[in-house]
Amino acid sequence: MTKLLLFLLTLNMLATPVMAHDILEKLTVADGFTISLFATDVENARQLAVSKRGIVYAGSRKAGKVYALIDHNSDGVADRKMVIATDLNMPSGLAIKDGDLYVAEVERIIRFKDIDKQLKSPTYDVVYDQFPTDRHHGWKFIRFAPSGELIVPVGVPCNICEEDQRYGRIFSLDLENKTLKTIAKGVRNSVGFDFHPRSQALWFSDNGRDMMGDDTPPCEINRVSNEGEHFGFPYVHGGAILDPEFGVGKNIADYKAPALSLAAHVAPLGIHFYQGKQFPNNYEEQLFVAEHGSWNRTKKAGYKVAIATIEQGQVIKYTPFITGFMQNEETFGRPVAFAELADGSLLISDDFAGVIYRVSYKKK
Repeated sequence: MTKLLLFLLTLNMLATPVMAHDILEKLTVADGFTISLFATDVENARQLAVSKRGIVYAGSRKAGKVYALIDHNSDGVADRKMVIATDLNMPSGLAIKDGDLYVAEVERIIRFKDIDKQLKSPTYDVVYDQFPTDRHHGWKFIRFAPSGELIVPVGVPCNICEEDQRYGRIFSLDLENKTLKTIAKGVRNSVGFDFHPRSQALWFSDNGRDMMGDDTPPCEINRVSNEGEHFGFPYVHGGAILDPEFGVGKNIADYKAPALSLAAHVAPLGIHFYQGKQFPNNYEEQLFVAEHGSWNRTKKAGYKVAIATIEQGQVIKYTPFITGFMQNEETFGRPVAFAELADGSLLISDDFAGVIYRVSYKKK
């Protein structure tokens, strides 16, 4: 048994690099678009951020690393990969502001000042270290708000539970006075959000609870209309389903319903409003969604990139954009997060294949 296990583990380790180069043959992208590999061998690639110089930074979760990816000749392929930090605690999320790179670990936010200029010998300082230390749903996606504050979610340390006000929320962190303000509550585990380019409304993904069956409850895409709104967890799921344990005596109407209910267990992570000029006009300000994919469903679900078409703050259509990450119950990739390059092409990270894709469009 031990020899068989070692053989299977070795086989899995050997398979990953091959998959990274062959995965493009598995994927189908919307008509008119092409998908290529911007970078490979980026272990457990998660959130992305692009500096003004065009350097792409990638966080990780399991790997505990932060990467810098440089495309010197601007041909759409990174020709240099640098590891600028190691041994961090699930550094899944990162964001850039005024040339500084902010990285979210489970319990703290660290900052690499003027990062593009110190790649050879990067150092960081700790800007906040008062988040819970729980690793269950403890990894974070971060983004700066138009107002300048850092938006940070804190997931619940469980599948389903009722926790105190440190958990299940999306916070706004004022980096000057180190204070937190609740933007949204009743959020089980958000691993992606973005601000609408015109309305500035915050939209976020939320992963639904497990152990209620294959097809319930739905995962969610939510829109914050008023600061401090409650989105239901752990009492109400999908704006329509009372939790069998915690929903007793609760009123569904007391909680904010999702802007879009997705299939159960598809695990929406990164979401991104497209603002580039390369894609056709009908993609402008539309919401890209990375469905990371299920882990405990009888038949797998998710494993795609989709687009939520939004008009006047309402989702009117939800359509696949990239498919093929999973075929016949075999997983080839799992999309995570997005970032735009200066030319308007779209980067997508994949923490399973360890790659970053580049999606581009050429006018006919």
